[in-house]
Amino acid sequence: MTRWRVVAVSFVSSLTVLGLLPGIAVADHGSGPVVNVALRGTASASSELVGHEAGLAVDGDGATSWCPAGGTASITVDLVRERRLEGFGVTLVDGGQIRVEAGNSLARLRSVRPAATVAGNTPTWFPDRVSARFVRVTTASCVGEVRVLARSSGTMVLGDDLSFAIQESAIGNTFRDRGVTALPERILAAHGSNYVRLRLWNAPPGGYSNLDSVLAMARRARAAGMKILLDFHYSDFWADPQKQETPGAWQGQDLSTLAATVRGYTRDVLDALAAQHTPASMVAIGNEIRNGMLWPTGQLDWTTGAGWDALGTLLRAGVAGARDAAGPTPLIQIHFDQGGDNAFSRQFFDNVVAQHVPFDIVALSYYPFWHGTMTQLRTNVNDLATRYGKPVAIVETQYGWTLEQGDETGNFLWQESQVIPGYPATPGGQLAFVSDLASLLDAVPNNRGLGVFYWQPEWIPGVGWTPGAGTPNDNLTMFDFDGDALPAVQFADPLTACAQYRAQVACG
Repeated sequence: MTRWRVVAVSFVSSLTVLGLLPGIAVADHGSGPVVNVALRGTASASSELVGHEAGLAVDGDGATSWCPAGGTASITVDLVRERRLEGFGVTLVDGGQIRVEAGNSLARLRSVRPAATVAGNTPTWFPDRVSARFVRVTTASCVGEVRVLARSSGTMVLGDDLSFAIQESAIGNTFRDRGVTALPERILAAHGSNYVRLRLWNAPPGGYSNLDSVLAMARRARAAGMKILLDFHYSDFWADPQKQETPGAWQGQDLSTLAATVRGYTRDVLDALAAQHTPASMVAIGNEIRNGMLWPTGQLDWTTGAGWDALGTLLRAGVAGARDAAGPTPLIQIHFDQGGDNAFSRQFFDNVVAQHVPFDIVALSYYPFWHGTMTQLRTNVNDLATRYGKPVAIVETQYGWTLEQGDETGNFLWQESQVIPGYPATPGGQLAFVSDLASLLDAVPNNRGLGVFYWQPEWIPGVGWTPGAGTPNDNLTMFDFDGDALPAVQFADPLTACAQYRAQVACG
């Protein structure tokens, strides 16, 4: 499709009018999130070390750095045109002092921040409004990232996978934002989120994400003013690259029968959502299907290249079911997990296209402790958007706000060696990571960066990944172990996060 049919609007004003968030101050998000527009510009420096050139301070990756070649030096960002700026952000590798100047002429820059001290490896934000084309930062320290912040001129999907929210409510877990108790989707919507992602399992253990749970959570999402992305796993329980088991009720079916089953099931589920006035605006046909889905029928063998014809048949069946459903046709996602691997992503989606699978959105997972660097991710999303002419979304991501754990289950992120330079495992580091991710999507060529979905921000201790277990993700949430909102809920505007969560974020 040549034009993508996404309308991602701010629901904040309607939430206020409807009184959905009494007691919680709702941020004004204008036309889009506050993003780092330096990614759309260029940078030059008065001096630089080899391997630490100026461009590395405006590449969207806090783990890379520009370093002066001895003594104090300046880095200048050219935004190409005058922009109305909301403020600035900076990460210094080892800490030190900075001076910030801005203006529309290099010969007439004016001081914005005469002198500010910034701690090492600590993303720091400065809410200084000014109109300027050029921004100059002067320092004697290595700079991990210069963030020049402006309101995005486009719309962006800012979503959250809240598939555990029903279970969290069932066990009595509650959530608060600066002392005010509210449902997690209400808190997230108040901070700019506009989509809820929900996974669907066919016959999971009691209480987990079956159709009744999805319908209930869809009603809650709709009441919070949020749209719905439905993630079909086509499995009784967890489906990911390591396991894609065919539902028990479907096992033994041949390919043509299984394709018909997938088509009818997809249609019926979407009809059920539409019937309660909570239609899915997007659907994912399978979850992280790098190695296929509905094994063994739809399994891929990357060694021999076998399996693509069967997988293509099943994917086309899922798409057909979505198109058969009542109401407007949802946007179709195909979901690949290796967000930082461009060669593998190309190989996968080239095969999807060769199978004539109609889809609208390239969907990726990106967990930085598994899937490569932010630079690799940016290279990949920019290439995929151009290569396939489709919008790209990060539909799963997480990052840590601590290395501690909230229950007895070991966490996926637990040691300092896994922490990404420039993004400490702190509430402020988590905020910077998700904000930088949104900026990276905002800068995709031809405005094909659709947006970001954060995975399970509400999965606090008490609900296990399987009955009787704990959660390995409780330090990757957007709420602390007790359910209190962390600054990352406000990743749509890190400067507002400074004002609202100042004790947890470094603010100038």
